[in-house]
Amino acid sequence: MSAQQQKPAKRPAEQVLQGIGVSPGIAIGPAHVVEPGIIEVPKYAIAADAIAAERARFADAVARALKQVAKLHDKADTLPGSAAEELGYLLDAHSQMLSGSRLVRGVDRRIADQAINAEAAVSEEIAEISQAFLAMDDDYFAARLDDVRDVGARLLRGLMAVPYQAFSDLPEGSVIIAEELSPADTALMDPRLVGGFATVIGGIQGHAAIMARSLGLPAVVGVPDLVGKLHSGDSVVVDGGTGKVTLNPKPATLERYEARRAELRRRQRQLARLRDLPSVTRDGVNIMLQANLELPGEIDGALGAGAQGVGLLRTEFMYMNREDPPSEDEQYATLRVFIEAMDGRPVTVRTLDAGSDKLAFSIAGHIQPSLNPALGLRAIRLSLKVRPLLEAQLAAMLRVSAHGPIRILLPMIGTTAEVRQVREVMDKVVRRLRRRRVPIADPLPPLGAMIEVPGAALSADSLARVCDFFSIGTNDLTMYTLAIDRGDEQVAALFDPLHPAVLRLIQFTTEAALRARIPIAVCGEVAGDPRYAVLLLGLGIRDLSMSAVSLPLVKQRIRSLDIGEATRRAQSIMDQSDAGVIAAMLDDFNALA
Repeated sequence: MSAQQQKPAKRPAEQVLQGIGVSPGIAIGPAHVVEPGIIEVPKYAIAADAIAAERARFADAVARALKQVAKLHDKADTLPGSAAEELGYLLDAHSQMLSGSRLVRGVDRRIADQAINAEAAVSEEIAEISQAFLAMDDDYFAARLDDVRDVGARLLRGLMAVPYQAFSDLPEGSVIIAEELSPADTALMDPRLVGGFATVIGGIQGHAAIMARSLGLPAVVGVPDLVGKLHSGDSVVVDGGTGKVTLNPKPATLERYEARRAELRRRQRQLARLRDLPSVTRDGVNIMLQANLELPGEIDGALGAGAQGVGLLRTEFMYMNREDPPSEDEQYATLRVFIEAMDGRPVTVRTLDAGSDKLAFSIAGHIQPSLNPALGLRAIRLSLKVRPLLEAQLAAMLRVSAHGPIRILLPMIGTTAEVRQVREVMDKVVRRLRRRRVPIADPLPPLGAMIEVPGAALSADSLARVCDFFSIGTNDLTMYTLAIDRGDEQVAALFDPLHPAVLRLIQFTTEAALRARIPIAVCGEVAGDPRYAVLLLGLGIRDLSMSAVSLPLVKQRIRSLDIGEATRRAQSIMDQSDAGVIAAMLDDFNALA
């Protein structure tokens, strides 16, 4: 072997990219690069006695896909002019491909002959058809190839939506590198395998970022040109605190980050000792600290962090990855898991907040395309338009109230009329349940409003007369007040909860609740940042709900505060008109702690 052949391969150069740190912590591990637009398909062998069941699973996926295409065809008929005709032709072609075509027959044959799972069979059949079409060197068949791939992708999404956990076949400690991750992708990550993630697209208040904080995964978003700069298996470091992503780190860099990670873990162990200590200020004021939850798997983490209750239980997960909305009984059974696990601690359950970027396929048939989904048919507007959805949710919540304390929270409330309409629906559901002699709480669970629309904050005095409690959602309140999409990395740096307009809306809402003597909480991401604790407490907030991983840090800050000092600092801040000055005043106070 020549000297040149024996020479080791040149080590890739270390490169540091800057993004936005959205979830603190340090992840060190092999990169797992998700190529844009590609569905990761698992492949595994099927036992001989399970082949029939696997073929049946594929047949079910085909039937579901046909049903989806039929629904789309119905929608296409409502489009204007030639658009309906053109889309109709395309969907007709898709229906034909799902009805005994070469694709469907070929996949079924592969499952039977090769004893492999349906997903792998779909992927391999599409690859074979693609090769055949490309070999024809014909524009018509090249266009038809896109249709084949679209149908194949629909089948894969249907097959993989329920049975598989995203990123489940990874080396322990893998760091996900992607163009973009949906909230569902993030929610399905197993923290035992995934060390953290970095993406090109995203903002600090995007839903994937929020889920990362909830799961305790270090995360950085908004990193330009990230995906093309490394390959799966390359070493990478993600620093969720500074927003730095280090590709192919040098040994000295790795050593430095490993030392920092060890220090962070030591601090986390110290914070864990606060679990059973009360969240009380130095001058003896008790502050309620609760957890925001989205999935049943988060319950243990919330209890382990010392949560005094659930301040926000998002219910959208029950509507994901399914053809039809969950039944009343299904929702009741799922909610009961949360109520019983919390063992007497209060649970605030939010009604469906779907729409905008949180569209569940099971309700897609009720929502027409919108030029601006964030301002369209979503949240309580959708529930009031599609009453059966709301009635089923309210019935499940009322039934589960017999098992423990529960509050019902309405998202995106804008008017008192909306609250009154929900009460009318709730009264109807109560009468039905009582006729059936179904046990429900007496008195009925409190009904509250999310204050996340500027109009709701400005009319908080009126809303307080028809609501039993308020919960301020600072994420959407900031977005709607400043007209900034919190998930758009192009304007993410402008998303500022310390903008005077946002703070005045929080102040106005809090004072209205205190005058009406109804409870008020903050459940947005601001609640989980120790930096803002002095301001929120100084404005009169005594109930904070956040991701479970944030609870220890916020409790530590609360135990170091004096309410009198916090009130004086908040009053000084509210006299300011510049967000930069406000931030400096807040940081100066925190630096003295």
